[in-house]
Amino acid sequence: MRVVLWIGSLLSSYIMTPSGFQTFGTPHLIVMGLTLVLPILLSGLARRAGDDRSPATIGYVLAAMLLVNEFTAWGYRLVQFGPEYIVRNHLPLHICGVANLVTAATLIFRNRYTYEIAFFWGLVGSANAVITPGAMDAGFPSWRFFQYFIAHSGIVVAVLYATWGLGMRPTLRGLFRAFIALNAFALFVGIINLLLESNYMYLSRPPWGTVSPFFFAPWPWYIPILDVVALAMFFAVYLPVHLSRRRQAR
Repeated sequence: MRVVLWIGSLLSSYIMTPSGFQTFGTPHLIVMGLTLVLPILLSGLARRAGDDRSPATIGYVLAAMLLVNEFTAWGYRLVQFGPEYIVRNHLPLHICGVANLVTAATLIFRNRYTYEIAFFWGLVGSANAVITPGAMDAGFPSWRFFQYFIAHSGIVVAVLYATWGLGMRPTLRGLFRAFIALNAFALFVGIINLLLESNYMYLSRPPWGTVSPFFFAPWPWYIPILDVVALAMFFAVYLPVHLSRRRQAR
């Protein structure tokens, strides 16, 4: 109870005195904590429910949250900036944009192929976006703050819930399928960037104002570096599943 009151007092102070976003500031740290705690709580709730409908219902709610947040953002930007801005900047062609839709589809249909994309693209891409938000200049409690973290933290929460709460598991074969799909999608997005003069997946230039350590090399050399890093991180997020299977086999 004291922890809840402490968090409430901290957030209320930010509401009274809103400021720009601060990486690893109090709201950011709270969001990162919730990103880990929520899937544990929801998965525990699903396991204790004792019926088949409750885990699916929780998944539907998470999927609805992701989709409503995504469509709301599209509508807001369409009204504020117009269709040309949306087409060049906010089509679902970034990794997290695709992962958002694929993760929602996974929670609704429980398809193992969409789950593989959600697991590897979502966990690696969205977890990095949560830890090192690129070009975030809107602090708590702005609309942009909530929209950004519902989108990115929501993917992580939903993928972990699909794994722990719904019992879905990635495979080594699925890891390579997800990596091949990532490169095929990057090739497609690269063509789109040439046609629209856009920067989806940051293939045309590095993101402005990012604090990510992965863009240390100049363009275009950071692209193959990111590809190798992505494969290494795919193996990193798969490793706990692999070790768990080996322990169970023994």
